[in-house]
Amino acid sequence: MSVCIPFTCRGNRSIWRNNQRELSTANRIYQKESSVLQTMAPILLNATGTDHSDYIEQEEVHVKNPHLDSMEEDILYHLDLGTKTHNLPAMFGDIKFVCVGGSANRMKSFAQFIHQELGLSGDMAGIRDICAGTDRYSMYKVGPVLSISHGMGVPSMSIMLHELIKLLHHARCRDVILFRIGTSGGVGLAPGTVVITNQAVDSFLQPQFEQVVLGKVIVRSTELDKGLAEELLSCSTEIPNLPAVIGNTMCTHDFYEGQGRLDGALCSFSTEDKLEYLHKAYDVGVRNIEMESTVFAAMCHTCGLKAAVICVTLLNRFEGDQINTPHEVMLEYQQRPQFLVSRLIRKRLGLIQ
Repeated sequence: MSVCIPFTCRGNRSIWRNNQRELSTANRIYQKESSVLQTMAPILLNATGTDHSDYIEQEEVHVKNPHLDSMEEDILYHLDLGTKTHNLPAMFGDIKFVCVGGSANRMKSFAQFIHQELGLSGDMAGIRDICAGTDRYSMYKVGPVLSISHGMGVPSMSIMLHELIKLLHHARCRDVILFRIGTSGGVGLAPGTVVITNQAVDSFLQPQFEQVVLGKVIVRSTELDKGLAEELLSCSTEIPNLPAVIGNTMCTHDFYEGQGRLDGALCSFSTEDKLEYLHKAYDVGVRNIEMESTVFAAMCHTCGLKAAVICVTLLNRFEGDQINTPHEVMLEYQQRPQFLVSRLIRKRLGLIQ
């Protein structure tokens, strides 16, 4: 069953604090969903451990900020949530899988899709945007799965991830897996190929993410869980017409010049320069290009979260820069990462072999 979590506009926050009926409603909805998911409880335990004691021993989601402990309240501003205004453990404590993607519409579609895939009761039309009080991101909860948009590019992804990781921490979630699902430009691959990221590399082809903090450059590793990548690749072999590879993903700060495109408003290089750069990337294992993977991998790795990046290629950048694939074909391509992640989730929950 999907959960429709009540929300309030930020301007009414003080009124909402004095009226605890919304919290009571959230608790009742959570309890109702919990009863629906009771049949899935043994499955969830099997996914995280062999019995209840194993489940309890699972690590909670940790943040790397000592200042949070001294804060009376933590307002997750861009998600329109907060530790005083919402009962986060009741609303989100059962989350096991988080799927993030750029487009709000795509993540709503994924929430509806995973609702069907998990065989949950209730009307898919009842799935509501938990972050509807803000226009920055969209978030949908379906059973143990959270689907949330992250916008386009590193800055937008970074803001969302800070608040998402804090949300998982405040909700006391355990044993959570994060997936980024999206689209990308292929490097030496046919359109429609799903790339499961081995390493996220920057524009200098280094497996690292550089964050400027107080005028100093902080370098963080972009290591992803290799076992999870192999598990996803294995799942891909069980899905017809879903070509998949494990390869490195290059993350850039721009769609045009940063990715060596010749069709932007600005271009200071030749076709030969572009192809030389792309071949250099290919030679170090890069198989696709997008704009969020380094910060996603770095923040998940730093916080000890198991994570994977799964993106479908929309074109082969050796052959061109513009995306001219027919719309209906594009839609089918965009669903491929969703099919793959759904299969892994259902296997982890014991719903399929």
